[in-house]
Amino acid sequence: MRVRFGVLGPVVAWDNNGYVVGLKGPRHRAVLARLIVARGRVVPVGLLVDDLWSDPPAGGVSAVRTFVAALRRGLEPDREARKKAQVLVTEGPGYALHAGPDDVDAWRFERVVDAVATLPPAQTDERLTEALGWWRGPAYAELGEADWAMAERSRLSELRLRAVEQRAEARLALGRTAEVVADLDAHVIEHPWREDAWRLLALALYRSDRQGDALAVLRRARTLLVEQLGVDPGPGLRRLETDILRQTEQLDPADEVWARAVAAYDRTVGARARLESSVGLLRSLAVTGGGGLEAARQQRLAAISAAEELGDTELTARVIGAYDVPAIWTRSDDEEQAAGVVAAAERALAALPTSASPATRARLLTTIALESRGTRASRGPEAAREAEELTRDLDEPGLRAFVLNGVFMQTFQRTGLAPERDALGVELIDLSTRHGLVTFEVLGRLIRVQALSALADFSSADAQAEAVDRLAARHELPLVGVFTEWYRGLRLAASSAPRDEVETAYRAAAGKLAGAGMPGLQGGLLPLALLSVRLRSGLPAVADDYGPYLPWVTPLVLLGEGRRPAAADALDRIPAPPRDLLQEAMWSLTAGAAIALGNQAVMRTCRDALTPAAGELAGAGSGLVTFGPVADRLAELG
Repeated sequence: MRVRFGVLGPVVAWDNNGYVVGLKGPRHRAVLARLIVARGRVVPVGLLVDDLWSDPPAGGVSAVRTFVAALRRGLEPDREARKKAQVLVTEGPGYALHAGPDDVDAWRFERVVDAVATLPPAQTDERLTEALGWWRGPAYAELGEADWAMAERSRLSELRLRAVEQRAEARLALGRTAEVVADLDAHVIEHPWREDAWRLLALALYRSDRQGDALAVLRRARTLLVEQLGVDPGPGLRRLETDILRQTEQLDPADEVWARAVAAYDRTVGARARLESSVGLLRSLAVTGGGGLEAARQQRLAAISAAEELGDTELTARVIGAYDVPAIWTRSDDEEQAAGVVAAAERALAALPTSASPATRARLLTTIALESRGTRASRGPEAAREAEELTRDLDEPGLRAFVLNGVFMQTFQRTGLAPERDALGVELIDLSTRHGLVTFEVLGRLIRVQALSALADFSSADAQAEAVDRLAARHELPLVGVFTEWYRGLRLAASSAPRDEVETAYRAAAGKLAGAGMPGLQGGLLPLALLSVRLRSGLPAVADDYGPYLPWVTPLVLLGEGRRPAAADALDRIPAPPRDLLQEAMWSLTAGAAIALGNQAVMRTCRDALTPAAGELAGAGSGLVTFGPVADRLAELG
């Protein structure tokens, strides 16, 4: 049974059905709370006694042991007698609580508050609103004045106040000023010494066309600080008051400033220039994640069509080739749109005059290579090779990085090519760091995370993932965290961590992927990841929404249901996997079903396909999941 714990209010525990677990009396809850504060570290029995009683009784140690025994019965009601406890464990001189990172509401809350620093305003508002809803009262509410409880309560309360103000900042950025005023009115009365709260409230009032109220709020803050604390307002409050009195433009909401800039641009720039500029905007929009990426995809084909309608082939080529957004995943998010882009690029290539530059041709060819990813068509690899040849001697680092991205997308013509992709990642990182190409440096490091994972070099992959997270935080690239979060799930799976811990990590990663605007990545991925954990734990496959991976999973699911004839029929109809980051995984799943069914023909096909990848982990080249060493599967194939 999985147990979750709540300390953002009275101390409570819930079972995996959401029912409250009986924790007996206040001393029992105090023991549990003290172990939660320790975050998995051992708390000696003697220290527990000192922390529970200001004047410890003679039988304090025995009492603590009695409390622990009662807690164990509540937390693990199905545990057999004499079987070792899994949640509240005895270690050395004391006890420790073994809980996952998502099993304590305070721990989840801390992670959300830290994570939103790199998220766009809409996601920040959504995540913080959910997290603030976890509070049921003061943290560790019933534990009184114990030093350890007061320190933790104070720390978490400060974190909560910061979250309220972060959410207000996000809502201001979204133009939701009325909500900010409502949020902060009571907040500043309860916490009058928080200058940032006064600043945000005054700014929200100003943006609501209540300039007089905004100035009154700032003067009220000044009076409180001077009269109660004897200090003058800080620079943030002083600067805001000056800006309001001067009505400086920086106080206008961002959308108004943007609208004025766009209007000025439209008045002075022609249609062709606007069309080319729009692609630059879409490129920026695509790396913001969520709705931004989806909107960029939808508008990209419209921009290409508009360029074609103008009848200017070179303009069309520039519009197509300017969308050099780094791509890491080998399954298209929109296959119909990708086909439309490829067709437009081929038309532009055919119509280009002989005087067109090699760079223009290379961008079109790279677009074809990128948008043909995951298919078995020969045109993708041909276009990638031709683009690479055209740019070999050009001194255009940004173009070279874009071309290498196209080459990467076509390095899946067979299994076992992780070393080649790692070399591409190294080249991209070197090129990008020398020329300040941040998004392509991130791409190079993610490619290395994938390739190094396939080669089971996880210490090196860890270093690349950490570097990626630092770059994403510094340059506001929220989509990047989706891949590093999934990598951490893979890392746990490859380290043989407990099944429930790996599944928890994968579910958390799937939560981060939801709404990221990448259906080609999201579809069927969580069920596939959970399947990888089941199979490596010796459990049968179960039916689920496997999305695009269903054909390769179906025989195993039918075998798990005991339907061998149906499984054999499904295996006979199974297609060759797409040439993408999960082809080794799909071949491994196919091989598993063929072995179970004794299908020698399919076993031979799988052995031939997997042999080049004998030194890799099946599926780990995705940086997301693993189905174990390919060598083990080859040994089973004989």
